[in-house]
Amino acid sequence: MTNKTRKETDSLGAIDVPAEALWGAQTQRAIINFSIGENLIPIEIIHALAKVKHASAKINHRLGVLEKEKSDLIIQISNEISKGLHDSQFPLMAWQSGSGTQSNMNMNEVISNLGSLYSGSPLGSHKPLHPNDDVNRSQSTNDTFPTAIHIAVVQEIQTKLIPEINLLCDEFSKKSNDWKGIVKTGRTHLQDAVPLTLGQEVSAWKDQIETAKKRVENSLEELYLLPIGGTAVGTGINSPIEFGKQAVEEISSLTELPFISAPNKFALMSSHDGLINTMSQLKLLAVSLLKIFNDIRLLSSGPRTGLSEINLPENEPGSSIMPGKINPTQCEAMSMVCMQVMGLEASVSMAGSNGHLQMNSSKPLIGLNLLQSIKLIHDASRSCRTKMIKGLTPNLKKIKDNLDNSLMLVTALTPKIGYEKASKIAQHAHKKGLTLKEASLQLKYISESEFESIINPNNMINPEKL
Repeated sequence: MTNKTRKETDSLGAIDVPAEALWGAQTQRAIINFSIGENLIPIEIIHALAKVKHASAKINHRLGVLEKEKSDLIIQISNEISKGLHDSQFPLMAWQSGSGTQSNMNMNEVISNLGSLYSGSPLGSHKPLHPNDDVNRSQSTNDTFPTAIHIAVVQEIQTKLIPEINLLCDEFSKKSNDWKGIVKTGRTHLQDAVPLTLGQEVSAWKDQIETAKKRVENSLEELYLLPIGGTAVGTGINSPIEFGKQAVEEISSLTELPFISAPNKFALMSSHDGLINTMSQLKLLAVSLLKIFNDIRLLSSGPRTGLSEINLPENEPGSSIMPGKINPTQCEAMSMVCMQVMGLEASVSMAGSNGHLQMNSSKPLIGLNLLQSIKLIHDASRSCRTKMIKGLTPNLKKIKDNLDNSLMLVTALTPKIGYEKASKIAQHAHKKGLTLKEASLQLKYISESEFESIINPNNMINPEKL
């Protein structure tokens, strides 16, 4: 933008606004007063808020409180904003009023000024659309901003996160099926345990992610309730009686999602427990992903001196000093994402408790952290799936060597000779550097033929339970 300015006014008086900007006085004051950090209000909330303005304008005209020409103009401009045509006109940081008032007014002012531009009136004239009297008709920030957060979070989860998590589960399902015949050593406490198949091990990852995904999906039931129509404190003051119900019906039509009008708008404006619950489920998804990708990191450790039972794709050099080193970089990126989401969830939990009487005053933080978490998990899952999971291969030789050397195969002898004798065989083999068979024969607890018939890893995995 140029250095030229124009005068815009609000209830506090006049202020200089960049001549080319489509925002107005209240937005400009917010730019000055809230120059904090680099976290803009998520654009997904802006696009969702534009849908709220669209729905509000349509219902305000239907209920006789807004002229058709104004309603049509607001709807036209709101559609442009929701499609991302004016993203640069929303410069405000998340760290502002806890209600999101500055961003709601940013929206109202941009729609007002675009209305002036399209009608041949000067910017800042508030003609033909006044930002408060027309664009914000029948609304308050206190009901529109949380409504926008609900819409944005549901849309991002439904259209982006869940489809990507499904693809990740599909990839693990394919690996589980491909590897169902590979018998390997199981491990508990990071120590050798009885065998299982590599397919069974991967099936646990798939089911863990699917369960976490279902928790996220179930949490959306609360977010389909929208508080629009409650205006300032939940009573609906300054809005027609049917406004909230009909506005939500229009939002549902615009988004093709099953939103309904909250029966108790006081609850959804003074607290945001539904959003906190969804954030908690995203954290649990992160917990699952962190466990799984740490497993992959352990199983791929080596390549010579670690477990090395899985081979990772070689995507990039791993060291600036050690030639030929390849690191589990996708696992590490996912781990950092998961830890970040856990931290974001802690902030959201505190923000959820920061409601005082009729309004929660940490709405922008809640929306920011939720949408950041959704994007981080989505992007990390896609990266790991395409750059690593697809290219994972089993190290069959190392798997066999580890299995053949495992002392815990002795567990299969317990029903025949008892726990104590089986323990002595394992301890004797370990101390003397013998195989289990050699130790068994030395201790004479079981015959060679009996040992060979019992100690068969393929009979110890119960593949029918996969």
